[in-house]
Amino acid sequence: MSAQNAGQLAGKVAVVTGAASGIGQAIAVLFAAEGAALALCDLSTERLAETSARCEAAGATVSAHAVDVTDSEAVRAVMDAVVATHGGIQVLVNSAGILDETPLLEMSAETFDRTIAVDLTGIFTSCRWAAPVMVAGGGGRIINIASQLGIKGGVGLTHYAAAKAGVIGFTKSLALELAPHGVLANVIAPGPIFTPLVEGLSAEWKAAKQAELPLGRFGYADEVAPTALLLASDPGGNLYTGQTLGPNSGDVMP
Repeated sequence: MSAQNAGQLAGKVAVVTGAASGIGQAIAVLFAAEGAALALCDLSTERLAETSARCEAAGATVSAHAVDVTDSEAVRAVMDAVVATHGGIQVLVNSAGILDETPLLEMSAETFDRTIAVDLTGIFTSCRWAAPVMVAGGGGRIINIASQLGIKGGVGLTHYAAAKAGVIGFTKSLALELAPHGVLANVIAPGPIFTPLVEGLSAEWKAAKQAELPLGRFGYADEVAPTALLLASDPGGNLYTGQTLGPNSGDVMP
């Protein structure tokens, strides 16, 4: 039995933004192994090709889309292309994001605005154009990647924490609106994960954060991906909506 016909996501079409690296890439590869067809989105076409190759090696049908999630019309065009190519959208994973370490007293308005644009407005944009497809198709799953910093805050990360807190509030409201249509919306708020984004933070920040963690270590992207699979799967994710799941090494305990 081929990967397309087996697994927890057999017959599903999943759109993954930020699929070229980190958590988005790990989720895409796991979804491919579980039978999903993939529409992979990112700015980096070179790294996106690597993710596509890994998903195809797992047996998945894959389309790749170079897109800036802050460009509403470009995202709309991608969602239209996905429907034309794959026939619909059952799962949306929003993992595109940026992260830099800047104290508030040194932060420019441009830095703050850019972070909000990518990490929060970009999620709105993808949801805005994927959700109608899901509603028309009778249901779906939306999985937005936030951060535990959206719950507890972080030094040097006021802009990032603000965006991720916004993602959590946005998703709760989205869940309430879309539940009558069979569309479930949830958040994954990871702790510090070894990804290219986190690698860009200072050694001092990373050492201080690791010392705070009850598990004493950062996580890996492939330790986060199974949470996305749970939320996307049937029956595993059937009772989750408006929830924030935290694979965070114990950093936040709601």
